[in-house]
Amino acid sequence: MTNAERPRILCVDDEQHVLDGLARTLRSHFVVETVTAGAQALEKIRTDEPFAVVVSDQRMPQMDGVRLLAHIRTVAPFTVRVLLTGQADMESAIAAVNEGNIFRFLTKPCSTDTLLKALDACVEQHRLVTSEKVLLEETLRGSIKALIDILSMANPTAFGRATRVRHCVDQLMAHFKIREQWPVEVAAMLSQIGCVTLPPVTLDKLYRGDVLDDSELEMVKRMHTVAEKCLSHIPRIDAVREILHQHTRHYGEGKKRSDADLDEEIPWGARALKVALDFDLLDSGEAHSDHPFAIMRGRKGWYDPQILEALAAMRGSAQDNIQMLELSVREVAVGMVFGEDLKSSRGLLLIARGQEVTPALLERMRNFSPELSIREPVRMILQSSASPQPAILTTR
Repeated sequence: MTNAERPRILCVDDEQHVLDGLARTLRSHFVVETVTAGAQALEKIRTDEPFAVVVSDQRMPQMDGVRLLAHIRTVAPFTVRVLLTGQADMESAIAAVNEGNIFRFLTKPCSTDTLLKALDACVEQHRLVTSEKVLLEETLRGSIKALIDILSMANPTAFGRATRVRHCVDQLMAHFKIREQWPVEVAAMLSQIGCVTLPPVTLDKLYRGDVLDDSELEMVKRMHTVAEKCLSHIPRIDAVREILHQHTRHYGEGKKRSDADLDEEIPWGARALKVALDFDLLDSGEAHSDHPFAIMRGRKGWYDPQILEALAAMRGSAQDNIQMLELSVREVAVGMVFGEDLKSSRGLLLIARGQEVTPALLERMRNFSPELSIREPVRMILQSSASPQPAILTTR
């Protein structure tokens, strides 16, 4: 078995000779890393590849094993936790179970056979919980993607925007190396779900940045409540709902908060979603601005500055990797992205700019009534790494 296939285990003890002994015992079965302090362990958990198991000694200075495992439970909930101690007192055992939610409690000295059996059980537990997590994520993401594809047919303006925003947060998550990506991605996909409650005229005014009357403002305010009620029926998406709830908050209107306050009060996903949504509103449609980032920088306290500047840098360099093609409807293929709104000859919006071509969307395009008179050629976006296509219009 190669190192890449072996489960990763982190051992924590303030005595180096104990760690050396554990490493010698376990290295033939696992990839073993060791640290001598709780703070070092937490840093490894946050920055390294995920660990299947953490084995911690109880009696350590500054941070004991119970406190460490409780912190690890928060930072890496799917890492299985083991407490190893020479003091087999009931108080430590109760505290470890209640605060650290440990999977095994072992006493020193611990035989090699007992330790290996316990760690094998831990690794199996980690495999089970991570498999369930992956299944949930893939099922939920796929189901919501299908829902969005259907809703996009009824409201291409709103859900074209959702597609663009999702691509934007995907870029940000890759840049910041966010591990738990699915709640942010799903939140972006669902960010426009409340728009189905708005009349088309009001929705168009909202996206153009026009002044709304009192009744329209009231409808927009209720939009988030309606979306929250819809999502409340879907189990196990609390993280998604929190992102959608929090992204509407900002620190404008004269309120001054520190970056630390921002980090503590609003989840990263909500901060990224707000940047992506506001950028898209300024950068697209009739609300288009030639200087969206200059406007956003002027809104003091509205955005996480690191996320805003990261997106500005990416969007600046990303223009060099885009090809805009002019194609007939027959030449449009799955994976391409609409470079402009697809409209009928009468101006009816059929597909919004930024929407990616899926098999369902491609089939829908080819089933459009001839009476709609789609204007051809259609402008489509390709990344420069894609295979060459004919009729290149421009490279930006």
